[in-house]
Amino acid sequence: MAALIAFSLSLLAGLATGVGGVLGVLGGGMSRRFLAGALGFSAGVMACVSILELLPQSAADLSAEGASPWWALLAAVLGGLAVFVFFAAARFRSRRELPEQGEERQRAVLLRTGLVTAVAITAHNFPEGFATFLTALHDPAVALPVVAAIALHNIPEGIAVAVPIHHATGQRGKALLASFASGLAEPAGAVIGWLLLAPLLTPVVLSAVLAGVAGIMLTICATELLPAARAQRESRATVIGLVVGAAVMALSLYLLS
Repeated sequence: MAALIAFSLSLLAGLATGVGGVLGVLGGGMSRRFLAGALGFSAGVMACVSILELLPQSAADLSAEGASPWWALLAAVLGGLAVFVFFAAARFRSRRELPEQGEERQRAVLLRTGLVTAVAITAHNFPEGFATFLTALHDPAVALPVVAAIALHNIPEGIAVAVPIHHATGQRGKALLASFASGLAEPAGAVIGWLLLAPLLTPVVLSAVLAGVAGIMLTICATELLPAARAQRESRATVIGLVVGAAVMALSLYLLS
């Protein structure tokens, strides 16, 4: 019974990512101003969660385990390099299929951005779901405010996934599917972590994985989200979205702490 309650709480937190996806595809239609603001918002969310949560937590956990905190920086660099390799491969495959300029190419870039963002957030949500599950398994009453804070911070992550995919494909269904799928990594992390991975996920390994995810997110912000927002030629909307996204995520991290 305790395991069922813990799983339900992890599922609830994960579904909040889908709620963010709904907000992302319903707000603002397909206007350039909304897209620029939403992409800036996504960049603010991902940069904030990487710099304020993932990297410091990874370094602190590594130090607590007797490992050098510099391993967190190395893992972040490797995560960023993995994004560069992935994008280079994607560009090589699509070079003959897409024109060099124009809206079709821009849609391809947005689609790639949304999909890689979904992968990064899925990787982030997996250990988060495992941690939520363990907390709820120990004491559901203690886990309730934690789950509420995680759900709040998952909503902007869902927006970060859904907006570029929606604008790339014009299909709300695909955008919603991607955001809900990335959110379902939380209950999946709870189940798989509990059944299979608990003996393998040592604190050192988990800390390194989280730092790698931070590197992935920061690289996506710098090389994909912000350039795509700038291409909309709505600088004010981009800056406002960036600031609001960082503020929302900082508030959710404060509540989570």
